[in-house]
Amino acid sequence: MSSSYFKIIGKNPLHGTVVPQGNKNEALPLLGALLLWEGDVILENLPEIADVLKLMEVLRQIGVEITALDTKGSYLFQKKNPVKSDLPYELCSQLRGAVTLAGPILARTGRVFLPKPGGDKIGRRRMDTHLLALEALGAKIEVFPDGYMITADRLVGKDILLDEASVTATENAVMAAVYAEGITTIRNAASEPHVQGLCRFLIAAGANIEGVGTNQLTITGVSKLSSPLGGLKHRIGSDYLEIGSFISLAAVTGGEIHITDVNPEDIRMIRMVYSRLGIEVRPTENGILVPSDQKMEIIPDYHGATPKIDDAPWPGFPADMTSVALVTATQCKGTVLIHEKLFESRLFFVDNIIAMGAQIILCDPHRAIVIGANRLYGQRVASPDIRAGMAMIIAALCAEGQSEIHNIVQIDRGFESIDTRLRSLGAQIERVSD
Repeated sequence: MSSSYFKIIGKNPLHGTVVPQGNKNEALPLLGALLLWEGDVILENLPEIADVLKLMEVLRQIGVEITALDTKGSYLFQKKNPVKSDLPYELCSQLRGAVTLAGPILARTGRVFLPKPGGDKIGRRRMDTHLLALEALGAKIEVFPDGYMITADRLVGKDILLDEASVTATENAVMAAVYAEGITTIRNAASEPHVQGLCRFLIAAGANIEGVGTNQLTITGVSKLSSPLGGLKHRIGSDYLEIGSFISLAAVTGGEIHITDVNPEDIRMIRMVYSRLGIEVRPTENGILVPSDQKMEIIPDYHGATPKIDDAPWPGFPADMTSVALVTATQCKGTVLIHEKLFESRLFFVDNIIAMGAQIILCDPHRAIVIGANRLYGQRVASPDIRAGMAMIIAALCAEGQSEIHNIVQIDRGFESIDTRLRSLGAQIERVSD
């Protein structure tokens, strides 16, 4: 594993135009969904990040031929041999995204052994919702120390109420239900843009899915997906989480960034939360502009009450943006409560930001009070997960002096060539090998 780190010198306003990468959280389930039929698939705007590249290697090992096309981020996927049921343990155990292979492989072969998934170290990420949904469709689950054996002679549509609005459990249930006999209703379904992208992809392939974009999905099962003549082509949407990160980068460095290829609907709640921090963006013909004249002042609730930023299922504020919002708030005048409800370890990275000079009170594993604006100073820190890694980059780029960010393998899992792209905006960031 690489021991590279980022060396960053802060206090340089970022300027220029940036194109967001494809949505990682849409790309990963799509790589599972393409297993559901025999036809060729072209995926465009695939982010060439560590998690996606690892999952593509999993597909190669279970029988999918993958060819890089001339356009960056475009790949041809061909299934010339039967898909294997056994997933490579070592690769899958490093990769949370491998869970989305369970539904499609089960639907295609009737059997899959799913290794316990890896991923971010942000707290327990339960598999129960996935397993209960598949069980409701007729699967049998055997639990082993290193994973789960999932089998089904046949899948039958059911009315399923998910015990939590889990994105990946929704995706697994949808992909399995495509081949289930009869009608499946998934209630309390996640409806994030990447779930919608997966559903549109499956519909284009011949699946019958209703309710896309809502918290109730209805899937009428089919015996076979009919691939369009010449195969299926799908373009992955822009990563709205990365767009939110670039808004922050522009604001905290006092720069001006034009972000292109933006779906305004995907960032409505992000924009609303940023406006409460005194950060506004302007729509442009093909994206948004983050201007340099930001107020950077937290707007209190009525009667002067301390405002709160908390995450929620879509269309609420994304949980993956809480780390970025917290660091952004350190540069805004005023006080705000950050409440991260999902993962009990996500906020533990704040010790690093406090060491840089931020005034943050960690109330408990889920809540932190940020008192801004703070002058930050460069420090040596280490990234525990993808989103905290980006938050640390943001902190380092607005801090005085030099910072080092270690364990950047976590950042590379979610952000493609982030150092190169930031340098194109004027950031002083260098990838250094130990």
